Amino acid sequence: MFDRIVKWAQANMPTREQMEQNRFARPLAARHELWRFTRRSVPRGVAAGLFIGIFALIPGVQIVGAALMCVPFRGNIPLAALMTFISIPPTTLFVFLPGAIWVGNSFGYHADFLTVRELVTRGAGAGEWLAWLGSDAAPSLLIGLFLISLLAAVVGYVLSALGWRWWTGHKRRSRLMRAAARDHAE
Repeated sequence: MFDRIVKWAQANMPTREQMEQNRFARPLAARHELWRFTRRSVPRGVAAGLFIGIFALIPGVQIVGAALMCVPFRGNIPLAALMTFISIPPTTLFVFLPGAIWVGNSFGYHADFLTVRELVTRGAGAGEWLAWLGSDAAPSLLIGLFLISLLAAVVGYVLSALGWRWWTGHKRRSRLMRAAARDHAE
C-alpha cells in the first residue's frame, strides 16, 4: 500500500523544476532547502501538512496552505502536500468533523453534528451553511479542529522524527554489515 502511495505521488506531484516555470510558484521552487529530505525538514513538513490538512477543510486551500506554512518553518513541501490528503471525505465526515464538534462542545458550546449530516446529505447551499456557522457551531468546530490538528501535527512530528532516526540508523547498520562482510570475504 505504501509503495502504491509513493508511486502515485511521484507520478502526480509536480517537480521543483516544473514549479520554477510557474511565476506564482517560482519563489517556493527557488528555495532548495524546502525540497530536500533532511532530518529537520521531514518532520516539519509532516507537521505542517497534518495541521493544515485537518484544520483547513477546503481541498484547494490545503496544499497551498501547507506549502506556505513550510516556508517560515523550513519544512519539506512535497511531504506537507502529501500529508494534506489525510482529510479525504470519509475521514472528514466520519472522524474529523464529529471529533471536532465533540471537542469543541466540551468547552461549553452546543453544536450538533446531526445538523451537519443533514446539511451534507441535503446538499445545502452556502446560505444554510453560513447560518449554521453563525450559530454556536462555529466556535465549537474551530476550537475542535484547531486542537485536533495541533495534536495530529505534534504526533506526526514526533513519529516522523523517530521514523527518520530509525531509517538512517537502519541504512547505517546495513552499510556497516556489508562492509564487514566484504572485509571478512577478503
